[in-house]
Amino acid sequence: MIGASKSDLTKRIAVLGAPIDIGASQRGTLMGPAALRTAGLLTLLDGLGFEVKDHGDLPIGDVADLADAPPDNAKHYREIQRWTRALSARAYELARSGAIPIFLGGDHTLSMGSVNGVVRHWHEIGRELFVVWLDAHADYNTPATTLSGNMHGMSAAFLCGEPGLDSLLGREPRSPIDPDQLQLFGTRSIDKRENDLLRDRRISVADMRQIDEFGVGVLIRRIIDKVKARQGVLHVSFDLDFLDPSLAPGVGTTVPGGATYREAHLVMEMLHDSGLVQSVDIVELNPFLDERGRTARTAMELIGSLFGQQITDRPTPTNAIGPDD
Repeated sequence: MIGASKSDLTKRIAVLGAPIDIGASQRGTLMGPAALRTAGLLTLLDGLGFEVKDHGDLPIGDVADLADAPPDNAKHYREIQRWTRALSARAYELARSGAIPIFLGGDHTLSMGSVNGVVRHWHEIGRELFVVWLDAHADYNTPATTLSGNMHGMSAAFLCGEPGLDSLLGREPRSPIDPDQLQLFGTRSIDKRENDLLRDRRISVADMRQIDEFGVGVLIRRIIDKVKARQGVLHVSFDLDFLDPSLAPGVGTTVPGGATYREAHLVMEMLHDSGLVQSVDIVELNPFLDERGRTARTAMELIGSLFGQQITDRPTPTNAIGPDD
């Protein structure tokens, strides 16, 4: 259950930082977890009635390298492999604990580990986990299709079991999702070969043209209805470049024409009301590129909406019933 009530202290959130920035071309996202904490994220969640435990930033210093051969066109593969293995194992533990894990990035390669570990937990108890990918980019490249070799652009493809990074997890169990469990939302920048792969896999893409035409409410409701019909749960992977650069300048890969402030809040409010969200990534915050903490504060406000912050005490349409209630 993801509602927010001061009287219910059984709702727990586990926060874990992953200060990784080598998956992107622009360095600086390793400062993202500290910026989100400084902006007051933990205090906000505590004020919404959650029992919040900050597990600090994940260390990878004692994670040994594997002997596999790095694939071509996958920059910084070895270090990202260490992060992915460590994150997957830790995410699995946090999900099993019954808390709602929130992973603070860091670039979007962290999702290769965080989502894999969370999916593993839900697979074990017989539930499907669907992923809402709030992002300007599809991140559905592979080493065979990528133009840049930057691995943050391969994370969604890896999670759907695409080939090319098959040894990334080593002995850590790989728990892919089916392509129909991935929902790209807010997409507005896709490479040609990446687009061909998305079409072949029939990945659901709600791009900004669809959002302009139908509105975020209709499109998010379709996702919620699909997940509920299959008795699934949701992971929200929130890349801050989902937002228009005027709202979130502190990202390395800005793309004009992103979600507005109210569109983004409505997405988060409806996802909260659904009661389906059981894990979250917050990625690609680069304080080095930000304007006096503006992007971090915006992210914090949106996460507040995702976890039940409201201006008034009006009842929600879905009463925020969780999947285990």
